[in-house]
Amino acid sequence: MMGQPSQTISVNAPSETSVAGSFLACLQRAAHETSPYDHWLLDGTLPDGCCDDILALPFPPPVDTVFDGRRESNNSLRVYFTPENQQKYAVCRRVVAGFEDPGVRKTIEEVTGTDLSDGLLRIEFCQDTAGFWLEPHTDISVKKFTMLVYLADDPGLANAGTDILEGPPDHKYVGSAPYGMNKGVIFIPGENTWHGVGHHPVSGTRKSIIINYVTPDWRGTAELA
Repeated sequence: MMGQPSQTISVNAPSETSVAGSFLACLQRAAHETSPYDHWLLDGTLPDGCCDDILALPFPPPVDTVFDGRRESNNSLRVYFTPENQQKYAVCRRVVAGFEDPGVRKTIEEVTGTDLSDGLLRIEFCQDTAGFWLEPHTDISVKKFTMLVYLADDPGLANAGTDILEGPPDHKYVGSAPYGMNKGVIFIPGENTWHGVGHHPVSGTRKSIIINYVTPDWRGTAELA
């Protein structure tokens, strides 16, 4: 799944050592795919060391998880970059500050066409253990932006990237976002943005963060940054 680099970004970007600067530089060189829907493949999303700092957070992988193809089946076990966790952990504060940067929001709007004027930030830290899968789905309409950033370089997770799919009835597999440390994928949720995580042979824990901007009527207010 190779595409063309994104359009030139005309923003006075912060230093690339910051989360905002690193992301803006990454978005400028991202591969923009248009089939079966617009999505952007990322490499070097966060500044050096940031993925390691997230992995060092003292949250163990969840146990007693239910693998039925839906994340919400394990809502009580999920971890977010909430104000409380930002107060405790510098990397949570740093990542949230980066994606609250007005220049980041503006550039995402310019590149993707979404409207983040009233978007609220939500960042989830995921540690998906053996047996995890996600059924084909489109993100709910109250999500205005979805980005996944993968956090590990474990060779056993080479097939663990998010699957890009065509729509029903067959949900034909198109390809997967490459999984690896600091790689990722962006899409703007819509009626055709089918994706999931299939039953691919993987070993190890699939670690990532999911970054969303959501509408003000998002029900899970305790999840917000």
